[in-house]
Amino acid sequence: MAAVLEKTGIVLDDGRVSIYQPEQKELIFPQLPEFTSVLAHRQHLKERLVAACRAFALQGYDYGFAGHLTIRDPEDPGLYWTNPMAVHFSQVKVSNLILADHTGKVVEGRHAINRAGFVLHAAVHEQHQDIVAMCHAHTVYGTAFAALGKPLAPISQDAAAFFEDHVVIGDEAGQVAVEVKAGHKVANAFAGVKAAIHQNHGLLTASRHSIEAAAFWFIALERCCQQQLMIEATGITPRLVTPERARYSREHVGSEYIGWLHFQAIWDQLVATQPDMFD
Repeated sequence: MAAVLEKTGIVLDDGRVSIYQPEQKELIFPQLPEFTSVLAHRQHLKERLVAACRAFALQGYDYGFAGHLTIRDPEDPGLYWTNPMAVHFSQVKVSNLILADHTGKVVEGRHAINRAGFVLHAAVHEQHQDIVAMCHAHTVYGTAFAALGKPLAPISQDAAAFFEDHVVIGDEAGQVAVEVKAGHKVANAFAGVKAAIHQNHGLLTASRHSIEAAAFWFIALERCCQQQLMIEATGITPRLVTPERARYSREHVGSEYIGWLHFQAIWDQLVATQPDMFD
């Protein structure tokens, strides 16, 4: 698993995948996981999926039953774990997760699956075998920004993390994604990028690294949309980060590994305050 995760980060001359990794080996610093069994790997993924849902709850991303997060099963890549239909993000726990296949059939779990979640996520997972996780929620700022039908501008270092690494999807704009063809159109857009702005719908993120990376970059994308809307509301044209600097920042602070690393602080906070997520 660790070897797979490292492939989605940069590799420095000394073997580190990020400049943020300390050169002093004895310092406390999050380490990429390694597993001795499929069961241990699956349990790890399920716990992080629950944590991602709880993180979304803390951010206020709930909107009725809308919103779905997925992680590919480590043993059978044709199956994915997802949050149960009509269960609030704050109430998702290991015991109520469901496992589904690409046709939307629930093969493990007692809850129903979100139809829109199945259509979008299953199509992306099926078309892009390297994508292991995906997130979507109906957020305030992301949905508002999506109505503009344009990409984020590199207005800050944070926004530069998405420079040339996200797309705007105009197909099926504003039409609820319950038809399979809509999922395929979204899947086509996810070639080589980690995020998408679906016009008149909202934000989606996908990760070839981990559910932690997908969840953190969703949180980051929502914040960037909020910031850009705030700047545009001033009527003042902002000074943008130059393309060269934006690419440099994206390389060092916009990688999948960095997304995973950011989420570790969220994970520790959730473990300390919400032990019921492991029920």
